[in-house]
Amino acid sequence: MTSPDASAAVTTGAAAGPATTSPASAPVTLLIADDDEVTRSGLRTLLAAQPGISVVGEAADGVEAVEQARRLRADVVLMDVRMPRRNGIEATRQLLAESAEPPKVVVITTFENDGYVTAALSAGASGFVLKRLPVRQIAEAVRVVAAGEAILFPAALRRMVAARPLGSAEALPKAALTRREEEVLRLMATGLSNPEIAESFTVSLETVKTHVGNVLTKLGAQNRTHAVVIAYESGLVVPGFAG
Repeated sequence: MTSPDASAAVTTGAAAGPATTSPASAPVTLLIADDDEVTRSGLRTLLAAQPGISVVGEAADGVEAVEQARRLRADVVLMDVRMPRRNGIEATRQLLAESAEPPKVVVITTFENDGYVTAALSAGASGFVLKRLPVRQIAEAVRVVAAGEAILFPAALRRMVAARPLGSAEALPKAALTRREEEVLRLMATGLSNPEIAESFTVSLETVKTHVGNVLTKLGAQNRTHAVVIAYESGLVVPGFAG
C-alpha cells in the first residue's frame, strides 16, 4: 500500500528530475542489508526484476553489510536500521569513513517511531525509503542515489524532526552562512534541484553549485540530505515551509 509520504518523494541533486537508466547503461549494483530473512529475500527477488538494477549480495547484520560492501564494491547499499551486531547507522558511518570509494547508502525502514533515521542521514546516508512503498519506488530511489542525487520524503522527515528537540536558526550563524547560502539551503530543503534553484534566483548553474558546496562545507554536512536535516533541526526551515 502506498503511504501518503510516497507522493511527496523528491530528489535533490544536480539533475532536474528523477534519474533513469538507459538500456545501454550498466546496471546499478545493489547490496541488501536486512536482518529479516523473509524481507531480505523478498526485496532481492522484487528488486532484481526491476530494470537497471543488479542485486549482487545480501547481508544479515551491520558487520556483514560492511564486509560485503567492501568485497562486492556495490554501487548502492539498501540498509536496514535495526540490525544485530552493528546497526545500520554505525555500518553506514563506518562504510563512508573508511572506504576510499564508498557506496551510496539508502536507509530502508518502517519509519514509525524510528528515531534512528535522522542519525542515519547524519551519518552520511543519501536518503531513505519506507518498506511499505511499492517496489518500483524503492527501485527508483536506488537508481536516483546511484546517479549522485539524494532522495527524501519531506512529510516523513518533517514529522521525524518535529519529534526531536528543536533548536533555533541562531544555531546556524556559527557556520557563518551568508544570506544567499541560507536561501539556497531553504530551497534545498523543499527538494529543488540545482537547475531549479538557479532559475529561482536567475543565476548560473555554476553559481548555485558553488553556493551548495559552501553550505555543505560550512555545515560539515556529509551531503545534501544531511544539510537538509540540519536545516530542519536548527529551525531555519520549519514544517510546512514551501519556499
